[in-house]
Amino acid sequence: MKTMQRCAVGTVAVAVLLGLGGCEGMTTRDKNTAIGAGAGAVGGAVLTGGSAIGTVGGAAVGGVIGSQVGK
Repeated sequence: MKTMQRCAVGTVAVAVLLGLGGCEGMTTRDKNTAIGAGAGAVGGAVLTGGSAIGTVGGAAVGGVIGSQVGK
């Protein structure tokens, strides 16, 4: 079981590092939108008990709020 957990953690770490490389050319507004969408998705999932609709709705609202920050 520990081997599987280590493998999963390593896979997630590699995925995160590769994903962050894709953010290099983003503008500040794009980054804020992505951060807002991620935070909104987590918030929506928590508030609705993991509902897909709540997660997507939270991501949409968070993305809109993130894009408007610093305007």
